[in-house]
Amino acid sequence: MPGHDDHMPEFPGLDEEIERHYSQGQEQERLRRDTGEVERLRTADILHRYLPSPPAVICDVGGAAGIYAFPLAEKGYHVHLIDPAPLHIEQARTHSVQTGIPLASIARGDARALDITSGVADAVLLLGPLYHLVKKPDRMAALHEAERILKPGGVLFAAAISRFASLIDGLSNGFFKDARFRELVSADLATGEHKNPTSSPEYFTTAYFHRPEELYSEVCEATFEEVKVLAVEGPAWGAAHFRSAVTDLVQRNALLGMLSEIESESSIVGASAHFIAMARKPARRFQIGF
Repeated sequence: MPGHDDHMPEFPGLDEEIERHYSQGQEQERLRRDTGEVERLRTADILHRYLPSPPAVICDVGGAAGIYAFPLAEKGYHVHLIDPAPLHIEQARTHSVQTGIPLASIARGDARALDITSGVADAVLLLGPLYHLVKKPDRMAALHEAERILKPGGVLFAAAISRFASLIDGLSNGFFKDARFRELVSADLATGEHKNPTSSPEYFTTAYFHRPEELYSEVCEATFEEVKVLAVEGPAWGAAHFRSAVTDLVQRNALLGMLSEIESESSIVGASAHFIAMARKPARRFQIGF
């Protein structure tokens, strides 16, 4: 798997503010409660339905401590976990030892310059990098790297945070009463560039918030085909009784099924906290020579 092409450029590592945010070690726990749990279960469901069958090779780029990588490995996939945060790499290695679940590899890396041979992956997961690359050239570099390491016909799953997420989150969690948070929301809506100058981790960290059509356009620009954008949590996550519904198994299962039914409904994709672009690398490229 390793074999970084000589022509690939070098990029700086994770932004310091973002690294401080994730060094708190809360990402795994976040995805096991409330909104995060629905995000995890819905993402896992999308992967289950659209991934090629095991033992396909999956590169989980920006995969944190392996919240998706380890369940996929248990299903028989050959999963390579890549993440820029040292804590996530340490957590993943510890989890692998403690559970006895092996991954094909666990390594630090930058989504914009992967130390991976071209054309080796059946699927690439970008379930975090795109929303921590604020500038479009960096996001495009990550998408082009995903395209490079995929086999012809390989599938991409690229997640983004909605342009409207902070507005919905602020109103549903009471943050909106804070004038500083309202300023963050105004900037998010205007530019998509989320900056958190406060010391409140609830206000997230440096990120880029996409419009659904913008994510679609970027993935197409990276030469992927059959692009579709699916809502993850849908509009449910901002509802008044969302948390009580999620903690009730019967309601939660019904909700997950309904969210699956409406995941491609274009009129509500932007109301989802996250959405995922699913696309395919062209099976072959025709070159005309003279």
